[in-house]
Amino acid sequence: MRQGFRALHKARIGALGVVCLLAGASLSGCIGYDGDFDRGYVSDQRTMDQVKIGATTKPQALALMGTPSTTSTVGGDAWYYIAQKMQRPLAFMPATMTDQNVIALYFDKSGKVERIANYGMKDGQVFDFVSRTTPTGGAEPNFLGNMFKNLFRFS
Repeated sequence: MRQGFRALHKARIGALGVVCLLAGASLSGCIGYDGDFDRGYVSDQRTMDQVKIGATTKPQALALMGTPSTTSTVGGDAWYYIAQKMQRPLAFMPATMTDQNVIALYFDKSGKVERIANYGMKDGQVFDFVSRTTPTGGAEPNFLGNMFKNLFRFS
């Protein structure tokens, strides 16, 4: 009888240990999670100070700052370096943008930096630079509409 009680007691302690181990392992991913992260170009003031208006050429700007996030050739030649601060409350939740900074280098016809601009959130609305969806117009199809439309169609 005592051996049965001891075996049952050991089984309960073992099961409790397994439960504690599983709970600790599942919560260990949450320890040290910081939901704030940067995405895109991280600017450095020392690098920005080396870009001189009227003197820095495109190859020099490329060597100093790296490849731009996007470029524009409409209405002049410009390079844009885009940085975003994102926040994700929990690891599995979608991230939301909390701040955005765009550094623009405008070049003249000879390929030298003509102007440097630094745009932030206050300069405009948040916009999606890379959208993977295209909105379409028209009515959305639905189940009941299709059912009634095809109810009396005989073919």
